[in-house]
Amino acid sequence: MIEFKGSHFERDVILWGVRWYVAYPISYRQLEEMMEERGVEVDHSTLNRWVMKYAPELERQFRSRKRPVGASWRLDETYVKIKGSWRYLYRAVDKAGATVDFLLTAKRDRKDALRFLRRAIGQNGAPKKITIDKSGANTAAIESYNAENEANIEIRRRKYLNNIVEQDHRAIKRVVRPALGFKSFRSAAATLAGVELMHMIRKGQLQTTGKLRPAKQFYALAA
Repeated sequence: MIEFKGSHFERDVILWGVRWYVAYPISYRQLEEMMEERGVEVDHSTLNRWVMKYAPELERQFRSRKRPVGASWRLDETYVKIKGSWRYLYRAVDKAGATVDFLLTAKRDRKDALRFLRRAIGQNGAPKKITIDKSGANTAAIESYNAENEANIEIRRRKYLNNIVEQDHRAIKRVVRPALGFKSFRSAAATLAGVELMHMIRKGQLQTTGKLRPAKQFYALAA
């Protein structure tokens, strides 16, 4: 259970603010206005603190209830601007488009690509094959993982097969665009955890009993 004690606001109000920010392309000041229209006076800096604290916690809760993914992955990275510099968001989806995992990194090299791969496999099990672009870092990472673990993950380089993950990037970038660049690596990582969480819920990746709308699924993670 996620702890909300000590807050001046009720749990439901906090969850509204967090979900709206990670679900839609809005700024904190726009969210402040939306909350005020609903009778909640809360500063945009407080909304930011809510997202920093609760989005990663909700995403961790989701991981324990995430549906299994397929054994054929598409791996790619996209760019995120932090303090004026470009950083890298590693992402993978299966052939059906379900999100496998994601990881924000400072660099795009074999070491960080391997770190992402280990994390993704640790959460989802090893795939049979991974489709990538011509990235040397991703190739080296998969080869390193195979050598270290006596695995036999097949590497495929077929750009048209990787279109599915490249298209999936757009859903994430669309939501974070109003941020106009993150102020810190921590804020970027926390916000992206929430955005990816909401994206996975919308794709039906949360194991639930009965049919719940995405918003209800999001709030249920805090129960």
